[in-house]
Amino acid sequence: MTLTAIDAFAGAGGLSLGLSRAGYSVKLAFDNSQVAVDTHRKNLSCRAEVLDAATTSGDELLELAGLKRGEVDLLAGGPPCQGFSLQRRGAREDPRNLLVLRYLDWLEEMRPRAFLMENVAAIQSVRGKHLLRAVEEAAQDLGFQVHAAILDASDYGVPQRRRRAFLVGLPAGTRFSWPATSVERPRTVGDAIRDLPSPPEDGSVHPSIANHYRESRLSQLNIERIKYVPQGGGREYLPKHLQLACHQGNHRHLDTYGRLSWDEPAVTITARFDSFTRGKFGHPEEHRSITLREGARLQSFPDDFVFLGNREEGARLIGNAVPPLLAQAIGQSINSALSGIDATASPEPVQMSLWGAGTAAV
Repeated sequence: MTLTAIDAFAGAGGLSLGLSRAGYSVKLAFDNSQVAVDTHRKNLSCRAEVLDAATTSGDELLELAGLKRGEVDLLAGGPPCQGFSLQRRGAREDPRNLLVLRYLDWLEEMRPRAFLMENVAAIQSVRGKHLLRAVEEAAQDLGFQVHAAILDASDYGVPQRRRRAFLVGLPAGTRFSWPATSVERPRTVGDAIRDLPSPPEDGSVHPSIANHYRESRLSQLNIERIKYVPQGGGREYLPKHLQLACHQGNHRHLDTYGRLSWDEPAVTITARFDSFTRGKFGHPEEHRSITLREGARLQSFPDDFVFLGNREEGARLIGNAVPPLLAQAIGQSINSALSGIDATASPEPVQMSLWGAGTAAV
């Protein structure tokens, strides 16, 4: 059954891609980043626009989507999550957090049949739990039955440990179950990227693999550092003369200056995975950070999904995305619920190829 969807805070389109594979026709995707929208337009066929979520009304979204009130089956999206990050320091309140409350306005103005909201698991921390509670209570007042869970992407075929909080709102009385685990064992870094050739030594993009190039800023000092780090290790393996002064005696953020392991899922791919100084983002064997294409595979994007912008922009688009495989799994569960199918009896398996070819038509 084909359902209509609007993808808010869409970024490069990981959620749109997954939903399209789950049977949705995405009528509109929007984000406040031009490079994100340009990337979305390049890879996906739905309408994508640069919009400011703080000032765009539900009526405007409906007009752009070519839909009327009540015709949206699913309002989906992940409001900016940096304000909830446990790694963030400073004041508890962050203006970006208030974008979560835009859902309340849009739900009332558009009256979608269902909604999906994704965010970092830390939204349940002191920085965000009051906003979550406000969304849940307001959604219930509008007649939604709200389901909340923290899911790990590695349970759904994504070769990465990535825990995210999800809220699903459905008409009261609708039967819903979260997607069943779709893999017998977690996919590993080796499963995802071992077959990729080494990127060109001169830093140029691989001639046949998009976004596959080396980090140009990796200094000789950092190359020397990464040589000491084994697979799965971090900065604790660095000799004292190569450690930063701020790291000596500090047991936080041990993954920095780290390598991935072939035999394990990746750590969470963040918006700064473009540098191994930011986390466990070194290649398992080669003395370099992983490429954007390797990061995209670890997020379950297909190889023909091309990311625009420079390396830093590409890493942000990839790291902030909802993994398409996880988006597809959740989308199928919502589709089953809206279609009146008992998903608990025979859950539909995730069919999307981890990095299969073919641009999605949404």
